[in-house]
Amino acid sequence: MLDIFIPRQDVAATPVWLIRAGDLKNWCESHAGPGAAWVTTSGFKAEAGKVLLLPDGAGGLSGVLLGLGDGSDPFVTGALPPALPLGDYRFAGEFRGDPAKAAFGYALGTYRFTRYSGSAREWPRLMLPEGVDGEEVSRLARATFLVRDLINTPPNDMSPADLAAAAAKVAEAHGAEFSTIEGEALLKENYPMVHAVGRAAAVAPRLIDMRWGRTDAPKVTLVGKGVCFDTGGLDIKPSSAMLLMKKDMGGAASVLALAQMLMEARLDIRLRLLISAVENSVSGNAFRPGDVLPSRKGITVEIGNTDAEGRLVLADALAEADSEAPDLIIDMATLTGAARTALGPDLPPFYTDDDALAGEIAAAAEAMSDPLWRLPLWKPYDSWLESKIADVNHVSDGPFAGSITAALFLRRFVEKARAHVHFDIYGWSPKPKPGRPTGGEAQGIRALYHLLKRRYGG
Repeated sequence: MLDIFIPRQDVAATPVWLIRAGDLKNWCESHAGPGAAWVTTSGFKAEAGKVLLLPDGAGGLSGVLLGLGDGSDPFVTGALPPALPLGDYRFAGEFRGDPAKAAFGYALGTYRFTRYSGSAREWPRLMLPEGVDGEEVSRLARATFLVRDLINTPPNDMSPADLAAAAAKVAEAHGAEFSTIEGEALLKENYPMVHAVGRAAAVAPRLIDMRWGRTDAPKVTLVGKGVCFDTGGLDIKPSSAMLLMKKDMGGAASVLALAQMLMEARLDIRLRLLISAVENSVSGNAFRPGDVLPSRKGITVEIGNTDAEGRLVLADALAEADSEAPDLIIDMATLTGAARTALGPDLPPFYTDDDALAGEIAAAAEAMSDPLWRLPLWKPYDSWLESKIADVNHVSDGPFAGSITAALFLRRFVEKARAHVHFDIYGWSPKPKPGRPTGGEAQGIRALYHLLKRRYGG
């Protein structure tokens, strides 16, 4: 359990009242005296994320108010850790929200990316609300921090080799089998599109493969896009579009963190994790627009744009995942700008042909306040991927429905799995919120963890 949490209920702790704006007047009336007077003096209005320290008569701290605004943000408690003096705290008064989410939000507020500047700091501690599982909240927080750390690390320190090392560390911690296929061996082992996308980079491309759990358990396979930096290839991006391309391995970071949670919870599954780790670089041997690439599945793919490389490396990994006919394949990728245009940065779309699975995902997203939204695998758009010289083009020749056509391309590489779902995530917080600083962000993994835990126990 994270050391910011106190499991005991008999420790003296400063009260923290979580106050909606509409309830502030009632709080002042029921706490008449210096505290209520200080609320008026300070001009505190209980806006979301605003923190007010209440002094006692001796210059100390008698309590804390946290504004909830309209109460719509379950993780607004992330505003507390940086605003509180060191000490022990507890949530006080009537609790109108979800106490587990409030504790998780508090944990989110302690995240700092300090690899290159600053240093670790000590945080005030929170007494866990009654009935909240501190181990479970900590598991969710550690996974979120792993995603953020991996995405926030710049590409000079997060190459395909570094990403493989991070995955190996997670595998070792949980006794998982781990292997990689690297460089020219990708051709020998029939991963031609992973090789083609990554061959121009100084650090060789690789397929990361992790297995865990008893071999006869239900098979759950996670597939992640691990493009550690994306120049766009020969269809090179403008400089402004490259600034965030360290986050193009956000899908890989997400499935790795999800795998960590599943192993920590000891779910009774046969877990497999596949990550295609590459850099999409420019050099004399870079793959070209107009090339026709073979794929692991045997489908020939015409390259319409080298800046749509993520679906290529995913396709080879999906074909391998599908070869075992697992019960469920989940793939995650920072795949298209079209998804951001359609739904914005905070609401990732997902695609599946399985209506029951889609319903489970939607319910899990709601339960965990981890927003996701289903978009359709619209069959009429499949013809937009036709090629005159190959089995398929990997992009359409028009500006419309880019996220949908990417999902339709990927669907070609999954036939045997009982269910498959594709997530087109952003992996980044463009604006800071309490507990969610600007930078790398985990999306969808808490909902998926909740779904899988309900299915397979733990």
